[in-house]
Amino acid sequence: MNPLMLDAEPLFNQTKPVIVALDFDDAETTLQFVRRLNPDLCQLKIGKELFTASGRRLAEQLINQGYRLFLDLKYHDIPNTVASACKVAAQMGVWMVDMHASGGQRMMEAAAEAISQFHQRPLLIGVTVLTSMTEQDLADIFGASVSVPQQVMRLASLAHQSGLDGVVCSAQEAVMLRQHLPQDFLLVTPGIRLNIASNHDDQRRIMTPKAALAAGSSYLVMGRPITQAEDPITLLNQINRGEI
Repeated sequence: MNPLMLDAEPLFNQTKPVIVALDFDDAETTLQFVRRLNPDLCQLKIGKELFTASGRRLAEQLINQGYRLFLDLKYHDIPNTVASACKVAAQMGVWMVDMHASGGQRMMEAAAEAISQFHQRPLLIGVTVLTSMTEQDLADIFGASVSVPQQVMRLASLAHQSGLDGVVCSAQEAVMLRQHLPQDFLLVTPGIRLNIASNHDDQRRIMTPKAALAAGSSYLVMGRPITQAEDPITLLNQINRGEI
């Protein structure tokens, strides 16, 4: 076991896999929606828009309500800056925080070292390839032909070597990663949809909850399918029971 991974969650919660993405633009709307949920059924995620609008106060409110909070700010900066940001997240009581694995090994190692002394430290997750990206997008960035699975594998391996607890990836890459990385390495998968055929948003590499968990996903990031549901509690229970 990597010594930097002590006092963090070693395995995923198979009975509560959903991380609800709070894709709202203000605290009032967010809190109104969260009142329809239950911390025994899911985790919550705050991303860039909501954190920019409402900041640390909202994050701490949700943590104080008993929710495990994923702070999804995708840090990507020099090692010292990312390490300092992760330390602040740990002080807030955040459950999970992420950074771009493409920031490199020194950046990820610095982040892991910065929070290693916290008794209850956040899980550190490396972002591999955004689920909105295609192989053409990668070619535009790197100027050479590289497949999405190759890039995901390369960055996930680097994240593991650097002491991170897991990665953000598409559920479509979960089977591949499970074959090459330890079983307690977390795979956090966005792009989860209830109906693949009717998907018309900016996610490209998508999968249903049941299929994603069967493929090896540890946690399922779900925004609109939950936040726009008529009955979020019923839907979460169905997903938790493996029905959909």
